[in-house]
Amino acid sequence: MLLTQPNAAGGLGRDDLVSALRQQFTPPLPARIGIAVSGGGDSVALMHLLKDCFCDDPVELMVATVDHQLRPESRQEAEEVAQMAQQLCLRHDILTWGEGPEPTGNLQDQARRARFALLTAWARQNGIPVLALGHTADDQAETVIMRLKRAAGVNGLAGMARRRTQDGVSLQRPLLGLRRSDLRHYLRAMGRSWIEDPSNEDDTYDRIKTRKALAVLEDLGLTVPALVTVAQNMGKAQTALGWYAFLTARDLAEIKAGAVVFELRKFRTLPDEISHRLMVQALLWVSGGQYAPRRQPMIEAVAIAQRGGSSTLAGCRILSHRDKIWICREAATVQQAAGDPGEVWDQRWRVFAGKLEACEVRPLGAAGVKLCPDWRAEGCPAPVLEVTPSLWREGNLMAAPLAGFANGCSAEPINSAEEFFASLLSH
Repeated sequence: MLLTQPNAAGGLGRDDLVSALRQQFTPPLPARIGIAVSGGGDSVALMHLLKDCFCDDPVELMVATVDHQLRPESRQEAEEVAQMAQQLCLRHDILTWGEGPEPTGNLQDQARRARFALLTAWARQNGIPVLALGHTADDQAETVIMRLKRAAGVNGLAGMARRRTQDGVSLQRPLLGLRRSDLRHYLRAMGRSWIEDPSNEDDTYDRIKTRKALAVLEDLGLTVPALVTVAQNMGKAQTALGWYAFLTARDLAEIKAGAVVFELRKFRTLPDEISHRLMVQALLWVSGGQYAPRRQPMIEAVAIAQRGGSSTLAGCRILSHRDKIWICREAATVQQAAGDPGEVWDQRWRVFAGKLEACEVRPLGAAGVKLCPDWRAEGCPAPVLEVTPSLWREGNLMAAPLAGFANGCSAEPINSAEEFFASLLSH
């Protein structure tokens, strides 16, 4: 829902804004809420409004600013945000992107991923279950336009989710039903300032081009409220399709040796959108990725799988074996993975060595499979077993729990099969 009714002064009043935000946080309230504040008008308004929202509640607010170090003035701006937070008696931390961007690639995408990684890590370290982000209805409209440009499907056109979980932290966007102009009107009325990022005028960025184009599109009736409504409608369709995909997966999918397995015959008969969703979520679940591959490579991968072929995508291998489609890790992604028993291996397994001592956890590999005489009895194709964990000592295979050579050892998945099925309901 987009809140648009102005008061006599020409913008939404403080009480309207506080009420709109408070409705986004239903009981029971978390003991701590983190606020990501860049210093721009939206996030600064979010910080002030949340302070007003929870002034009478036992909710501790904590603030973090990410310094991407992409501009000389970024550190100073982060310190200015620290002063703003201090004036509100809120704890503030500056999170620095130490690695910096890769020399090639999408700079904005790299910065966005780094920002989320830093913020969720900060939240986990400080026992913060909920992290509030300052995205507005205007941001949502821009996102829909940008995804239209990429010929996105239902999930893409649903825009940014009001709530989603990443790395164990609930990300919430309580301003998603509010306009940027109303937030700035609120700050001016309160006598508060904010930082204007000069990159917001840089036409080399797609989002800035889109932001300026929206002013022209509004003359055609393609307004921010209209685009937000499109996102809301697509969100409802996304929910319905997710439920259908969940029920379908229950009928034709299983998890075996860390791989997602589909019955080929049933998979071939699915509507395109459902087979696409199942494959996307299988790839994300197996690889541990956060973002789905682009739609065209996904369409090609699904078509190859339906024909009984093999392909690689998003760090995964998709192959057919005995009337089933198997999605497992790609061998190259785990080739160098090594660790000690009891530790998390490849972010997916925990291996217990039993009575074995001085062993190292490594991928079984093609050579290791050949050392397991009973591997075929497991009913898995060799490429699936090759990327499972095994125990080695001085070049000798000591155990391969998932390939018929347990030797008193075991391997337990970090994520359960139920988590895979449940993930279909949230994408």
